[in-house]
Amino acid sequence: METFLIRALQLILSLSLLVIVHEGGHFFFARLFKIRVEKFYIFFDPWFSLFKYKPKNSDTEYGVGWLPLGGYCKISGMIDESMDTEQMKQPAQPWEFRSKPAWQRLLVMIGGVLMNFLLALFIYSMILFTWGDSYVALKDMTYGMKFNETAKEIGFRDGDILKSADGKELVKFDMDMLRSIVEAREVTVLRDGKDVEILMPELSLLDVAKEDPLFVATFRPNVVDSVIPGGGFAQAGIQKGDSLIAFNGTPITSWNEFMDEMSKLEVQAELDKKESAGFSLVYSRNGLRDTVNVTTDSQFKVNALGGLLDYKATNLTYGFFESFPAGITLGVNTLKGYVNDMKYVFTKEGAKSVGGFGTIGSIFPKVWDWQRFWEMTAFLSIILAFMNILPIPALDGGHVLFLLYEIIARRKPSDKFLEYAQMVGMFLLFGLLIWANFNDILRFVF
Repeated sequence: METFLIRALQLILSLSLLVIVHEGGHFFFARLFKIRVEKFYIFFDPWFSLFKYKPKNSDTEYGVGWLPLGGYCKISGMIDESMDTEQMKQPAQPWEFRSKPAWQRLLVMIGGVLMNFLLALFIYSMILFTWGDSYVALKDMTYGMKFNETAKEIGFRDGDILKSADGKELVKFDMDMLRSIVEAREVTVLRDGKDVEILMPELSLLDVAKEDPLFVATFRPNVVDSVIPGGGFAQAGIQKGDSLIAFNGTPITSWNEFMDEMSKLEVQAELDKKESAGFSLVYSRNGLRDTVNVTTDSQFKVNALGGLLDYKATNLTYGFFESFPAGITLGVNTLKGYVNDMKYVFTKEGAKSVGGFGTIGSIFPKVWDWQRFWEMTAFLSIILAFMNILPIPALDGGHVLFLLYEIIARRKPSDKFLEYAQMVGMFLLFGLLIWANFNDILRFVF
């Protein structure tokens, strides 16, 4: 319950900030061009609001709605989610959106997307300024990587050190690295001191990312690093420095393989409705082998750590002004990666992977971590900016599309057309929202 509340609080705080900034972008340009803003709300307020306030001599009512599905700026003289068609039947007033030149209306509509993107760049810059960047470079992972059967069929071998994909250097172990490998035609690895070229087949990042064991993971030696007293390993006599040789008769050469076998054991024990599980383990100590029986605890753990590596870390620090170009680069690369991955949404598996508030909330850490919180907020700001600029009616991108048509064709779409387009767009968006959260429910239940 505590974990749920921490994640929920982070999600609400993050979305509130993003909504304020997004709607603030619309508000800024509207007021810049002397367009009246009737309402500025965080979250939606059908029937009633949690809070509202209208300053004296102000045309704008500020408030907080009860439905946390976004927020809105009600701008005079435009067809938006408020569907205030009665106002549009009245003669146009000089302070209304519809009375302004198309270029001003265009800036008002892209204001939200622009502010979200700028916010992401600023957050990324401040993350780098505050915490810097620390990682182990792939070239310094001297034990190389551990690959699953799919990767081995392609030509990878355990212990390969990843160097480049289509000639572009692979720097660190992250999703960008995996994306580069999957989309490459040729990957170069260092094997036994020599460069080896591996020709890549057609792969789907979505399929590869879901594989278990992972397509590629950091290789972890099959050496026990520490044993907790009273745990399964300690009771069986396993000690620090022992090398694991076989698990229930299956040879293992890395801690990765040991953890894979443990996962299989846990799944089978849960199917058999057992509260713990036992297995035989062959280990080596000072060149001598022995076999012991190990029993897990109620969480299917043996209370030991292994395969730890003392790699040299690359630590980057940034001054205040240095952080901005680095933050911009990080933000742009994040946007490129997200846009690139959008193609998977239109596949059968991609549609199943679409998630709602539960999925979004799960990306936040179980304990409060400001660095992780800001990283996730910046990422969500990128997503919000991109999704809103899509040319779908009811989104900012739909309004932009119709404004571009007006600028090019020198004629406005009719109010009736815009009204119907807004209704269709809202129907599609609510359908997507229902589908995404339905997927979350299915994942929770099954």
